[in-house]
Amino acid sequence: MSEKPKNTEKPKNTEKAERQRLSVFKTYKLYVGGKFPRSESGRVYEVTDTEGNWLANAPLSSRKDARDAVVAARKAFGGWSGATAYNRGQVLYRVAEMLEGRRDQFVREVADAEGLSKSKAAMVVDAAIDRWVWYAGWTDKIAQVVGGGNPVAGPYFNLSTPEPTGVVVVLAPQESSFLGLVSVIAPVIATGNTVIVIASEKSPLPALSLGEVLATSDVPGGVVNVLSGKTAEIAAPLAAHQDVNAIDLAGADDVLAKELEVAAADNLKRVVRPQAVDYPDYFANPGIERLTAFLETKTVWHPTGALGASGSSY
Repeated sequence: MSEKPKNTEKPKNTEKAERQRLSVFKTYKLYVGGKFPRSESGRVYEVTDTEGNWLANAPLSSRKDARDAVVAARKAFGGWSGATAYNRGQVLYRVAEMLEGRRDQFVREVADAEGLSKSKAAMVVDAAIDRWVWYAGWTDKIAQVVGGGNPVAGPYFNLSTPEPTGVVVVLAPQESSFLGLVSVIAPVIATGNTVIVIASEKSPLPALSLGEVLATSDVPGGVVNVLSGKTAEIAAPLAAHQDVNAIDLAGADDVLAKELEVAAADNLKRVVRPQAVDYPDYFANPGIERLTAFLETKTVWHPTGALGASGSSY
């Protein structure tokens, strides 16, 4: 009795499974007020890698986007600055945890943005995560370093305490798309300020992805606002904005920095001129200079009581 011939045809559903699927391209958006809007203008621009290959379309922010970011940052300032320093440290540490969980994504984006090998990009991302942890640890310690009791001639307590400056605009470094970005954002929010960051014009993708991490890291909406686009176009209205208290020109060239300083003088903004924020040694101590750059010192005098004949108070 002959055997029944086997059916060699593959099921139709198997054939479909073997077909090559199309990738789902990531849509990058701004991060403003805890939400992910597209640019108000509807404009985008092409982002390429160091060899000119297309990576994605990034939102091209407008002046209206910049003004919306200031409104969101001001609204969030009261709650964030009023939180305990210990709580802010917990939130920053949570950001580092979330970055660690998405490490591979950031390694890929940094490698494409800066033309680095995968191993070098991994070192950069690890250093950025470590820097978040560094600043998280300083939130409840910086007051003891830059504040304290002052000896005065008279029956008074004299105490100096640091307070956040307010709404800070930061121009992220142009070449260091992630480590430099973290180095200018983390110290600003660690000390209780809120921030509007203008991402690197040519390499904005790591910054826009950071917005997704912040949204799931207990950072209140509006504390960090991320804009992408032409740095000079976005920075000009922000430097002249009357509700912005300070501006960090880390990502500005000399010509743009001078123009923005002139605009910032109108309401006496605190200005931090361009300076290196990406250290050759990724594991170097970043110091506390960027923490103190956006702190104001409040000094309080309080009488200790009248002095008796013997010099003792009562």
